Amino acid sequence: MKKPAILLLENGHHFKGFSLGAIGTSGGEVCFNTSMTGYQEILTDPSYCGQIITMTAPQIGNYGVNPEDIESDKIQASGFIVREASPIHSNYRANQSLDDYLNQAGIVGIQGIDTRSLTRILRDEGAMNGIISSDDLELSSLMQKLELVPEMTGQDLVKEVTCQETWTWVGHNSEHSYRVVALDLGIKHNIIRQLAENDCEVIIVPATTSAEEILTMEPDGVFLSNGPGDPEPVDYAIETVKSLLDKKPIFGICLGHQILSLALGASTYKLKFGHRGGNHPVRNQLSGKVEITSQNHGFAVEPASLPNHLKVTHINLNDETLEGVRCKNRPAFSVQYHPEASPGPHDSRYLFKEFIDMMDTHAKKN
Repeated sequence: MKKPAILLLENGHHFKGFSLGAIGTSGGEVCFNTSMTGYQEILTDPSYCGQIITMTAPQIGNYGVNPEDIESDKIQASGFIVREASPIHSNYRANQSLDDYLNQAGIVGIQGIDTRSLTRILRDEGAMNGIISSDDLELSSLMQKLELVPEMTGQDLVKEVTCQETWTWVGHNSEHSYRVVALDLGIKHNIIRQLAENDCEVIIVPATTSAEEILTMEPDGVFLSNGPGDPEPVDYAIETVKSLLDKKPIFGICLGHQILSLALGASTYKLKFGHRGGNHPVRNQLSGKVEITSQNHGFAVEPASLPNHLKVTHINLNDETLEGVRCKNRPAFSVQYHPEASPGPHDSRYLFKEFIDMMDTHAKKN
């Protein structure tokens, strides 16, 4: 027998369905992702810390889960919402069902609800807090619990997901031409893999690491990772980046893009419902080419706030939001989307090569 579950949104809308994963109650910001595959990578992406993910594809879980497709050491999302969780899974790499995976990790989910209706609410009214429960089905009680869930704006969630100690990625190669220090704001494993595949030794450091500490590692370049939540409260990372400008080439992705932009004098704002999925068209302003990109962010850089020494390199063709910047007189650039695309298209992986070229150029000048 399926156990009843309920999803309650802060605007009062509620959906009745059945439990998925662990039995319990969990709150967070409810958002939606339009990807058709990659649910395991999405669940383990640290950028989803504090969020309940709605998958818009109607059936999720048909290929199960496996130990290889993780983007961090655990599920990072606060909850999971699907129309139908496949009752069977079939894939030669799978070792577990989605339901068992969520249950084992203690993640509360819900299935059997109208995710199209839920997505329309989030598109019309914006991402909002919600609560899923399979052990408390009383709306009045759930609303009281929901009021205790903090808003995403103003939260520093980076400290929840960053590593506690410095570590080095162990890849297939023992010899590398470049040393990159990655500031872990919530880094995905596939970003590290892409850097490693581009001949980089990758040293991952906690988000609170100072510029002085980073420079003692003698890196050829510094990478600013993706991560969750509002970038403005992450002032310690912003100050670190300010101190690193001009000293080392810098490449930022997602939250790293926002942190770099803030360090350079721009400002950020919260999007109505964010960009999450693997099919967002982005125009490269320098080449004129359109890239299909993977995205996951709820905040963006305000174009009108860009100082004159920054130029826009990429624009989102869905809503014309800013997707990339580059310094005119410094070796630093960043993009809002995910060129490592796990899951998603590989149109933008050239950006890792651009980072390599920037480190080469900087080394020749110094």
